[in-house]
Amino acid sequence: MSRMTPFSSPLLLGFDTMEKTLERIAKASDGYPPYNIERIRANTTRGTGDRLRITVAVAGFADDELDVTTEENQLIIRGRQAEADDREYLHRGIAARQFQRVFVLADGIQVLAAELRNGLLSIDLARPEPQRMVKKINISVPD
Repeated sequence: MSRMTPFSSPLLLGFDTMEKTLERIAKASDGYPPYNIERIRANTTRGTGDRLRITVAVAGFADDELDVTTEENQLIIRGRQAEADDREYLHRGIAARQFQRVFVLADGIQVLAAELRNGLLSIDLARPEPQRMVKKINISVPD
């Protein structure tokens, strides 16, 4: 028996990648590190679209311990702290925990910049307004 999904309709052509993306999102349920996503509205008359900012709490991580990459419409943020062997902890409540946080980006989203300040990693994204395209398809009639 085959599995029926919402994207298996014959009217939804080419949406099989979206189904895989939704499955990937469902698997990424770890809450560490916490993050915010905010919309930053530009006060311009050019209509360049909204900007987004993802802010991730990465207290204790230096910039060389963080890695921000994009791969196949995904924004991947990795953090890996090196263990300091010369320290002797009486109590350790702040763990040197590595993490990977993945955000799925829509087509056209561009990563503009990343900045680390006061333990917060801010990543700015641009979402340009989509261009409306109407294309006439010629119908050929064989002789």
